[in-house]
Amino acid sequence: MRRAGLGLLLLAVSHTAAAGLFSDDEAHKRIEALQQENQQLQQKLKAMDERVTKLDATLRAQGLLDLLQSVEAMKNDMAKLRGQIEVNTYNIDTTQKRQKDLYVDLDNRLRKLERVDGPAPSATPTPGASTAPATPAASSDPAAENRTYESAFNLFKIGNYQAAIAGFQNFLKTYPASPLAANAQYWIGNSYSALKDYKSAIAQQQKLIHTYPSSPKVPDALLNIASSQAELGDKDSAKKSLEEIVAKHPLSPAADTAKKRLANLK
Repeated sequence: MRRAGLGLLLLAVSHTAAAGLFSDDEAHKRIEALQQENQQLQQKLKAMDERVTKLDATLRAQGLLDLLQSVEAMKNDMAKLRGQIEVNTYNIDTTQKRQKDLYVDLDNRLRKLERVDGPAPSATPTPGASTAPATPAASSDPAAENRTYESAFNLFKIGNYQAAIAGFQNFLKTYPASPLAANAQYWIGNSYSALKDYKSAIAQQQKLIHTYPSSPKVPDALLNIASSQAELGDKDSAKKSLEEIVAKHPLSPAADTAKKRLANLK
């Protein structure tokens, strides 16, 4: 009986050991399988990580490229703008030079005409208007008179408008009945206009019209008044001034300019 029990016991232990050995083997197999799967997953993860890295680098590079392209496009646009600004600046300088040359030419022609025709008749004084004295103060020296006028006019031509105003005012004080007095008054108004002091420009040109109504400078004075009124935003007054030029001085060069401006206002 004891031997039979011992045999049974040994048989049970043998089966248990065999079962235990079988379980360990399965566990190892599962571990190996999981390890292999992990390795595969890690390889996939590594591959995906590499792809993501490359993709990120590509996107970053593409974004930088787009940015660089935008910068280059802006540089090209800026270069075009600079070129246009240079062209416009050149045109402005050329136009201003031509305008000053025109001023000089017109002024010289008027001076010759006024020298031949003699002094412009004095206007009937109007209330509040400044009038030129009837008697010349220093007409005995035409050369000095001419030099004084030229000195002021040269200051205007170089753009020193404040000094030009002072020069022309000195000329009017010294030679109030000069044939060039109306011209000097005109350039005072024009100098204020160049300084963008449009109210003073209007006042000085109105002074010319009241003091020297027969002067050939009157249409130009009205034109300068119209320009100053327009700069001040008073378009209605500017239009009336232009219409006055056309109505009262139809044969003057200023009338042609006035007609063009009126056409643009419509």
